Amino acid sequence: MSVSTTQRPPAPAGGTGSGVRTGVLLTALLAACFAFQLNASMLSPALKNIEDTLGASSAEIGLTQTAFFTSAALFSLFLPRLGDVIGRRRVLAGMLGLMVVGCVIAALATSVPMLFAGRVVQGVCGPVVPLCLIMLRVEVSEPKRYGTLLGVITAVNGGIAGVDSLAGGYLADHHGFGSVFWAMAVVAALAAVLVATLTPESKAPVLDDGGNPAAQGSGARRMDWPGVALLVVSVGSLLTALNEAGKLAAADWTLIAVLVVVAAAAFALFWRTENRSGHPLVATHHLKQRATWATLLTTVLTMTGVFAVMNGLIPAFAQDAQAGLGMSAEQSAWWTLSPYALAGLAMGPLAGRLAATYGYRRVLRFGLVGSVATVVLMLLTMHSHSQVLLLVTSVLVGIAYAGVANIVLNGLGIVLSPSDNPGFLPGLNAGAFNLGAGLSFAALYAVKTAAAPADPSSPGGYTAGMIAGVLILAAAIATSFLIPKPVAAEAQD
Repeated sequence: MSVSTTQRPPAPAGGTGSGVRTGVLLTALLAACFAFQLNASMLSPALKNIEDTLGASSAEIGLTQTAFFTSAALFSLFLPRLGDVIGRRRVLAGMLGLMVVGCVIAALATSVPMLFAGRVVQGVCGPVVPLCLIMLRVEVSEPKRYGTLLGVITAVNGGIAGVDSLAGGYLADHHGFGSVFWAMAVVAALAAVLVATLTPESKAPVLDDGGNPAAQGSGARRMDWPGVALLVVSVGSLLTALNEAGKLAAADWTLIAVLVVVAAAAFALFWRTENRSGHPLVATHHLKQRATWATLLTTVLTMTGVFAVMNGLIPAFAQDAQAGLGMSAEQSAWWTLSPYALAGLAMGPLAGRLAATYGYRRVLRFGLVGSVATVVLMLLTMHSHSQVLLLVTSVLVGIAYAGVANIVLNGLGIVLSPSDNPGFLPGLNAGAFNLGAGLSFAALYAVKTAAAPADPSSPGGYTAGMIAGVLILAAAIATSFLIPKPVAAEAQD
């Protein structure tokens, strides 16, 4: 086999299918993804309203967004594996239930710390999308059909046809930011009921060292909680250090140094624990493979480069009365987030099928190159203060990133995961998505703040943040060439 292809055996994430109708399963899984996406994007047009209501700075509100994505990244590290062990339906329904609790806390928030706490609890829903994709693959193993349905589910990640952004802007403008969280809570509760009643239960197959079904009572059904704790401490410390560094001159560099040391020590202990465990959370030989680290690195760089551009900088620019277009939250959603999400939703199923037909890596690079080109176009046209040009470039970014790159990166986490631990790479990849989203707000907003001109009517801070995003996306294109080919997931005709 060529060195450019993965050596991992094909596996439909454990199981041969339950016989449940695909349409029924898809309905429940889409409801879960809708609920997660509301948590991630419905709040974007309401951020300015939250600042004004709580009397907070944009940096403080940005930190609550970072807290959500950091929490989501940490829970994504182990919840998919827990689903492999105790049942994916049980874990997914439980995540959605906790999401409701977090939404209620945030809806009742009267201070930034209370909002922060609510967003952290909401972060439990971090691995909703990969869990849904694993559950779907148990039922659908044919490459082209799975690729199409993968695109349908994952397209929601770019926004629910813009309805989430429009609703968020409308509710924030007319009823305050608390109403946004109440809407999230209702959708999450409905999704929890649908998942619990309409989806079949599935677990990962228990295999022995030879890849054959293991005997009943095998220890492979146990969770590696020591490994979970060490990995969460390591990644959590690193994320906190990076977020602190984003404060630039106001950062506590002594704290950052301590956190980096803690992260390194915890990861060293994690590696040692995994080598000695009979049921590791992550087998270290999987971590060494390009299928793992190249995929995760590409995901982090992609999200860091583009997420805060479309979910932070552009809506803020549209609402900026001095440097931007002076729109309301609802108007900015109509002109930026909604067309971006609609384009991604329309493109998603096609991108999934194209990836299964012509190659995941080839289609991914098409999406990444398109994302760079369209953000550059946005940079070149934003000085014209044209609503039409802002609309056109938002659509193009939606096609290239939300409709192609995001779809394929999610798919790669599923199709490159090892058969003996199908929740391993999807979980880490979900963590990488959320890590990148959190880093994007921290890094690009730090650049925006550092480059903010003395003249408040100049968009220099916005353009600097977007230029940083373009450079990071270019690095993602380079790392994408290191991802191996998922042969078993691509049509061979």
